[in-house]
Amino acid sequence: MSVTAQLLRVFQVDKQIRSLQSSLRKAEGFLGEKQREIEQLDARRKTVEAQLKQQAAVAAEHEGEAKRIEARMEQLRGQMDNAQTNKEYQAFLVELNVMKTEKERAETAALEQMAKADDLRRELADLEAKRVEREQVRGVATKERDARHGEIAGQLAELKTELAECVAEVPKDTLVMFQRLIEVRGDEAMGPIDIVDRKRHEYHCGTCMMAVPMEAVNGLLSGGRLTKCSSCQCILYLTREDEERLRGGKK
Repeated sequence: MSVTAQLLRVFQVDKQIRSLQSSLRKAEGFLGEKQREIEQLDARRKTVEAQLKQQAAVAAEHEGEAKRIEARMEQLRGQMDNAQTNKEYQAFLVELNVMKTEKERAETAALEQMAKADDLRRELADLEAKRVEREQVRGVATKERDARHGEIAGQLAELKTELAECVAEVPKDTLVMFQRLIEVRGDEAMGPIDIVDRKRHEYHCGTCMMAVPMEAVNGLLSGGRLTKCSSCQCILYLTREDEERLRGGKK
């Protein structure tokens, strides 16, 4: 078996392995995304709960202030009823009006805080509904991930065994070069030669579609010589059908 044929076997098996691993990573990624969404909702819920607690405390403080002012106003009304002079009465009246303004301000502030608290409670309810929904989606994602893992585990084990057998046949220096090429180009580490016009000897790289010289094609036909595309540097190969066609086995 030529070195190109050996590499093609390695490439095809490795491609299947990477495809299965990619499928598993997608399932893991989707599950991780749902988990992060739940964590974000939980973090926001904690923030809103802290804000709600603070709003309630501030509202209670304003309500307490309004009650203290009301008590002072009742005291002033009693003092006004017992005022001995008009000057004393007017002084109590001025203070009563000031207290009335302060009470209104405290009551308004308390109502504002209560309104904000109501908004926060609605947000909490919305967050809880979203969390329930995300929990359901996460449950489905977990099942899909587990099912995918169960389906893939056996296939991966078989393919890795096959890959080890294929790799053992490839010269070490060639294998090192090829592994680096896969790291850089992935599924485009190897590319088939496309026959554009056999009579005119026109051939293209199936990866980058640039022209491939006849000498490169002859090198593959004569002994599977390791040949790279001069443009994209992928390793070129001929499919079995095209090789038979070029050798005259098929019209």
